[in-house]
Amino acid sequence: MKTILFLLTFIALNAQATPFSDGNAKRGGELFEKYQCSSCHEARVGGDGSAIFTRADRTVHSADDLIVQMQRCSGAIGKQLTSQEKQDLAAWLNQRYYHFK
Repeated sequence: MKTILFLLTFIALNAQATPFSDGNAKRGGELFEKYQCSSCHEARVGGDGSAIFTRADRTVHSADDLIVQMQRCSGAIGKQLTSQEKQDLAAWLNQRYYHFK
């Protein structure tokens, strides 16, 4: 019995929520298109702009960094992203490029 309680406690304490679990990745992809995010990325890194997510000198190294970067990017599109939009976009970007745990 003590072993089971220990294991359950250990699992509960070490369980981590998936980043952006409140986000809808499908909606995030739609927002990425709606706000034409690729156009700015293409201007910065060329091609289809996706290299901005995987380049060696990228600024995003964690889930928290991604939210901060999206805040910066929102200025480029002239829009203040809502908290839900940030979660949705981050869920899509994380699913597609970053894979933060």
